[in-house]
Amino acid sequence: MKKVLTKTKQFFAEIEFSKRAIVDYLLILLGAFVQALALRLFLVPSNLVSGGISGLAQLINHYTNFPIGLIVLLGNIPLFVLGWQYLGGPRFAIRTILSIVAFSVFVDTLVLFLPGVALTDDMVLNTLYGGLLMGIGLGIVYRGRGTSGGTDILGRILNRHSGITISQAYLITDSLVVLGAGFIFGWSKALYGLVLIYISGLAAEIALQGTNIIRTAMIVTSETEAVTHAIMHDLERGVTILSGTGGYTGEPRAVIYCTVSRMEINRLKILVHDIDPRAFMVIGQAQEALGEGFKPLKEED
Repeated sequence: MKKVLTKTKQFFAEIEFSKRAIVDYLLILLGAFVQALALRLFLVPSNLVSGGISGLAQLINHYTNFPIGLIVLLGNIPLFVLGWQYLGGPRFAIRTILSIVAFSVFVDTLVLFLPGVALTDDMVLNTLYGGLLMGIGLGIVYRGRGTSGGTDILGRILNRHSGITISQAYLITDSLVVLGAGFIFGWSKALYGLVLIYISGLAAEIALQGTNIIRTAMIVTSETEAVTHAIMHDLERGVTILSGTGGYTGEPRAVIYCTVSRMEINRLKILVHDIDPRAFMVIGQAQEALGEGFKPLKEED
């Protein structure tokens, strides 16, 4: 008993109340509200299921009329207990608890204020706007350094014990829920549900990362100094010179590595071509760029 009390005290002692943490909590609340809004406005009235615990709760609610939010809350409790060690400690666990509780409360509260019928009978519109709202809400929760619980926790558990990736775990759990929706609501609804999950994933990524896609470029040229100077002064971007060796000639070659925004990549191509038309370029896409010229490497609390 004493150990339990000690661990409980340690848990609450590590809860953050800094300015950054409060902003995180507000973002999680906002994201949970947007997700609940998507569920009540578009998904539940049209019998669309998005997967995860909330989707499973819709299926149970269809037969029992048990409140969806309460089902989500109860369904997350055993997952939270099992996945506690994978949540990254109290600071992240408290964000998960906040997200789960807020979403559950919002879902069951909004039913009192919103009509129980769909805004439109058009399944395409319900799928599109339901997926967008659900994804935006999830992305906002992620921006607050939180998780939505449910599938997130289960994914970490399966990843640790079975070796499958978290994304594969998402696919398995969501597919099982959508499969259940096919038997209950019909297969056309299940197919719309798959599209909704895809749209939701895209919207979540945009809400989290933004639309500014980062490009990386590796350039092999005989005019290394001229190209480097042009990138640094015309594009005002940093450059890293890597040492390489030509596979055919065996001669040492310098490789220019730089990171630019999507809008700057065409300027970079033209710039390199004007200096050395025989240059070799490889252009890639980066998930995110942190540091000078891009987003801060570490945000202050």
